[in-house]
Amino acid sequence: MAGETRQNDSPVNERAQVFLKALVERYIRDGQPVGSRTLAKDTGLDLSPATVRNVMADLEELGLLVSPHASAGRVPTAAGYRLFVDSLLTVRPPSEQDIAALRSQFETVTDAKTLIETASNLLSGITHLAGVVMMPRRERNVFRQIELLPLAEARVLAILITSEGEVHNRVLHTERPFSPAQLEEASNYLNQIFTGQDLDEVRRRLVEDLRRTHEHMDQVMMRATALAHQVVTSAERKDDCYIAGQTNLMEFGELASMERLRQLFEAFNQKREILHLLDRCIAASGVQIFIGEESGYSLLDDCSVVTTAYRVEGEVVGVLGVIGPTRMDYQRVIPIVDVTARLLSAALRQT
Repeated sequence: MAGETRQNDSPVNERAQVFLKALVERYIRDGQPVGSRTLAKDTGLDLSPATVRNVMADLEELGLLVSPHASAGRVPTAAGYRLFVDSLLTVRPPSEQDIAALRSQFETVTDAKTLIETASNLLSGITHLAGVVMMPRRERNVFRQIELLPLAEARVLAILITSEGEVHNRVLHTERPFSPAQLEEASNYLNQIFTGQDLDEVRRRLVEDLRRTHEHMDQVMMRATALAHQVVTSAERKDDCYIAGQTNLMEFGELASMERLRQLFEAFNQKREILHLLDRCIAASGVQIFIGEESGYSLLDDCSVVTTAYRVEGEVVGVLGVIGPTRMDYQRVIPIVDVTARLLSAALRQT
């Protein structure tokens, strides 16, 4: 990939490709609709303004460009960006000096969590976009034991112990008080069913149980299942990914409406959609690029996401990348994401 143009399987002719490439690069740089005169100058081709306008009209008819409002210029569509990225983009790797500077940021860090934060901050700082890094996936976390203990005022103390030795305590408010014997029976019941199972599987089965009533399960057991669901859900890690530089997105006019920013920042805060998108990249090879609606999440319709996996001892343990407007500098961003993943992988091997 480094220093080479990606394989060209474009549906448009060579001259139209030259114009599309020049237009996308100009729009990425300036953020303003590109007119025929500017495009003719950028390409350096000796063509009449009418010829240039005809080529732009053809590209617009193909759905690769669009004229915003009453502007005489054009801007790329998501399809235009996709063709540009797949067929016309020339990526240039960072210099050895840049790589050395990046590597030095990881050398003084000795724990995984700080390495993840460092990688996210570097991605954000270098690209001026939002940097996101998934925390390394831990080995299978298994349900070992749960204890339900009565407290005063219709409250129950739930204690969940996992195979990693983690202890999760939560005070739960109930509709009615439970006797110690009832809670002991409920604890035994839950332990008998779930001990040794993956926490994600336990969470899934508890949800299923709550959605339907079992004839063999009395009201005490049904309530105990609801209590267990609360504590297992609370045991879910809240730091599954680290996001830095969200405010960088305020600098891009196409994302700067208050409602758009509110939706994006809420997604960054909740992390759910972001994590689902990163999960989809776990098994993929190389750099993955989602442009606009390709992410499958409407709140990212005006954004692009560039990701790649990072590894420890050859095994994929997480995904990192950047989130920004579709008008991002792909030529620069793609190799930065790739190099950061390699450096993070190397640093994690030392922890």
